[in-house]
Amino acid sequence: MDPFATREAERLLKEWGVTSLPVNPVAIAVQHDIVCQAMPSQNGGVSGMLIKNKRAFGILYATHIENEGFQRFSVAHELGHYFLPGHPEAVFAGGVIHESRAGFVSDDTYESEADHFASGLLMPNFLFDPVLDRAGEGMEVVKTLKQLCGTSLVATAIRYAQRTPAPAAIVVSIGDKVDYCFMSDDLKEYPGLAWLKKGMGVPRGTKTHTFNRDVDNVRLAREDADSISLATWFGSRIKGELYEEVIGLGRYGKTLTVLSASDLPDLEEIEEDEELEDSWAIRFR
Repeated sequence: MDPFATREAERLLKEWGVTSLPVNPVAIAVQHDIVCQAMPSQNGGVSGMLIKNKRAFGILYATHIENEGFQRFSVAHELGHYFLPGHPEAVFAGGVIHESRAGFVSDDTYESEADHFASGLLMPNFLFDPVLDRAGEGMEVVKTLKQLCGTSLVATAIRYAQRTPAPAAIVVSIGDKVDYCFMSDDLKEYPGLAWLKKGMGVPRGTKTHTFNRDVDNVRLAREDADSISLATWFGSRIKGELYEEVIGLGRYGKTLTVLSASDLPDLEEIEEDEELEDSWAIRFR
């Protein structure tokens, strides 16, 4: 199940009568009398600000990353601080200006909840899932949904991993290190998988490991793809293959990897094999 903040954004969209993509976070801000403006591009570091002046509110969003999807996510993140229960009290506890770092990069609970709110606001399940069901799996689906939702490639990939009913994962890496990884619910059910955590090495033998050794691949937003065993990425004893698609994220300095099922046994088949192994083990004790 999606986090509360995501579901709260979806509930509000239904209350406001939003029925199509893309959702416009600036229009939502204006409808609620929140002034929304761009910050000068040289102001790096923060993704956005929520400002309070007595009973009036304003949003400033960053432009140092020239990505409209990132900027829309930053506005939606600040709307999370405005609409989520307890957020205004928390973010304005120390003053009238709150600075954010959106994009699933903060360990702060309120920042994380605002990220999940932004994800649900821009990619609500009741509009996102029907497209996903028709489009299939992998990087091309992420790109299709990115265009429809007006979101960044990374934010869309994270939502894809959260909503696909198939075994899949997305990995964002910097050089030879994993920055973060999201696995689909179906892939999490596979027994014996090693979870990729922040700071771990990108597994050797993967297309991503080779790709990241050439910084021009990242800088020039090159792409590559190949089939790879499930064990190479996640150390599982289950025999099966994933399809690994890699793209450099340009000035962002990171790499996005989308892993989808290429030739994996289904979970029922694995359970039947394990029950058969157990029965033979009991018979020969």
